[in-house]
Amino acid sequence: MSSNPSKGPFVDAEPARRHIRNLMSAGVSVVRIAAAADISTAVISRALYSCNGNPPSRHLRKANADRLLAVKAADVVTGYVNSTGTRRRIQALMAKGWPQVALGRHFGCHPRYVTHLTLRSSIYGTTAANVAAAYDRLWNKEPLEHGVTLSARNWVRNYARTHEWAPPAAWDDDTIDDPHARPEWTGYCGTDRGFWTHRLQKIPGCAACNEAHEQWLTDHAHLDGKARNKLAFAQRSTAASREAELAEDGRELMRLGADYEQAAERLGVTRNHLQQAMLRHPEQLPAAA
Repeated sequence: MSSNPSKGPFVDAEPARRHIRNLMSAGVSVVRIAAAADISTAVISRALYSCNGNPPSRHLRKANADRLLAVKAADVVTGYVNSTGTRRRIQALMAKGWPQVALGRHFGCHPRYVTHLTLRSSIYGTTAANVAAAYDRLWNKEPLEHGVTLSARNWVRNYARTHEWAPPAAWDDDTIDDPHARPEWTGYCGTDRGFWTHRLQKIPGCAACNEAHEQWLTDHAHLDGKARNKLAFAQRSTAASREAELAEDGRELMRLGADYEQAAERLGVTRNHLQQAMLRHPEQLPAAA
């Protein structure tokens, strides 16, 4: 294996990084990907993970990026993999408004098979890789701009909302395939603050926040109703004020050159949460003299 890639120009690492993650979602190890691409595992690790306080590489040598993108799922995927990540990706796309008929075309399968994929505990690795690749193409696209009718989009979004399926913004690329991971709807999921953020933003409730709120009620069950309601109102108000602070912090980072994704990452919230906070708390311009 070549550990000293040829010198050359650098390119954006994101396409190669997403391709690596798609192969990993199909059960392919970093070692196997590196071997197929004939590059060092360290190159892949730097592209995927933070190291010594430094974020993942933003650029790769073009030669390395080309080698990684040339690795095809059919060449390295073997056997079956856990279907958790595939099921979450399908449900997230439906929450975005993509109906199964449209998803089947992008996955290269019959629309009925899309439902079948969400019901199985394991699927063939190449199928998982195909779904992951389609997800990368579609997660931030508006279905109406790609042939989906308004009625179909609205129906599938309502269906997903009824079933509390998390949208793409609630999932992190590093955790969506982890069976033990939970979606991060608000930036504070798993806390009572997250529970109130769900309520304030009219986001479907998630199990982690509902459990946290139930625990909060249990911890304060010794209080009379009036005292408990007063504390609950304070919790709600705190969530609202922190959301306003989040919106202002996001604007400050964007004034310094960050985009939504970068600002959300710096603030430890999802892109969707930051956008919603900024919409709910518009910038207060100084009054004219």
